[in-house]
Amino acid sequence: MAYMNIRTIVKKGIPTGLFKKIEPTGHLIEAVIENVRYGFPGRKVRVIGVTGTNGKTTTSSMIYRMLSEAGIKAGLMSTVAYGSLGEIVPQKVHMTTTQAGKLQRQLKQYAAQGVEWVVLETSSHALAQHRVWGVPYEIAVFTNLTHDHLEYHGTFENYREAKRQLFKIANKHGLRFGVVNADDPSAKAFKDSVKNATTYGIHKGDIRAENIKLTNRGSTYTAKVGDETYAMRVAIPGEFNISNSLAALAVGRKLGLTPEQIENGIASLEYVEGRMNTIDEGQSFQVIIDFASTPDGYEKFFSSVRPLVKGKLIAVFGSAGRRDESKRAAQGEIAGKYADVIIATEEDDRDDDGSKILHQIAEGAEKAGKVREKSLFLIPDREEAIGFALAQAATKDDTVVLLGKGHEKTIERADGEYPWNEAEVTRAAIQELLKRKTKRNKA
Repeated sequence: MAYMNIRTIVKKGIPTGLFKKIEPTGHLIEAVIENVRYGFPGRKVRVIGVTGTNGKTTTSSMIYRMLSEAGIKAGLMSTVAYGSLGEIVPQKVHMTTTQAGKLQRQLKQYAAQGVEWVVLETSSHALAQHRVWGVPYEIAVFTNLTHDHLEYHGTFENYREAKRQLFKIANKHGLRFGVVNADDPSAKAFKDSVKNATTYGIHKGDIRAENIKLTNRGSTYTAKVGDETYAMRVAIPGEFNISNSLAALAVGRKLGLTPEQIENGIASLEYVEGRMNTIDEGQSFQVIIDFASTPDGYEKFFSSVRPLVKGKLIAVFGSAGRRDESKRAAQGEIAGKYADVIIATEEDDRDDDGSKILHQIAEGAEKAGKVREKSLFLIPDREEAIGFALAQAATKDDTVVLLGKGHEKTIERADGEYPWNEAEVTRAAIQELLKRKTKRNKA
């Protein structure tokens, strides 16, 4: 493959800067070859593309579940999982949109299964690198756009333009409609990219959310579209998931689903791995795992969770190596504004200096008033950090949140990838904590 040859050449010493210049061409060549190899399978299914900084996975999962519950043969390809016809398996790689070969092979499989609609979570990298060349998107969904991936795109404007490519590609292939988050500052840029766009939002848009009721077990609200109303229930907590569900509702409505099919389909999604997952091993306090990893994701996560926490809010998180450095202090500051205790730890340090990353996070947390060794702790080993955080929860009103790893099954360090399962590590740590408490009580 052309792309693999480019990778090989780079490993032999061509500077990274030059690789970035030739990289998109290599991906484009690979995408063309894979489309030809598999017979342009994207033309044999109908594709819904979902892009944005945050909310892509949950929105994609909601759309897939809604279509499936309505009796439509659907397939899903997301950061967390992929599959079709109700048989969904976990995604193991650290990649939202797979390489062209796997993508085209999967689309061919879906076509052979008789899948009608495929919901494809589409990243800015995949769009900028032309990895989705040949995929004839019919529907384009935009969730939001915030600070992320600037280490690759260079500027926010370049990042936004990469995301907009989804809408432009869809236009070329006869876009049926676009769905745009009207609450986002970049909404106009996306809406103007297509002829037929539906907007949604909690604060503005064609489809609006009213009478919102939030709990730690989900939310209910009324969606209004002109004179129409929908009685919505979202099983996954967080106000941001109301926004995600509005995007799914917009898709369902434009595809002609009934109000009942939309309401029941979205309500039936009770769980997305690594997204607002509650861990319960019999402990008195609450533990939540989420994939939030951007400043905006942190703001939305913490602003949703903080009002529901009566006691201490204890946060464990890091910031990925070889990624946008400028967001690290922002993550620390946002978390510091909402959380009572912060434990900064590894996320995927890769070959970056882990100590440097932790201190960058700490700078932001200290700006928000956190104090080292009192309300701010730097613990490089993530498993140790999780155990330490759990031990800080003293009452049933306390909540521990673990951010950044979510569903991922490996953690990347300087010497390679290691197996990692945030939920399993956390469950084991809680069980150990409960055993120690039981022994103390018996002593």
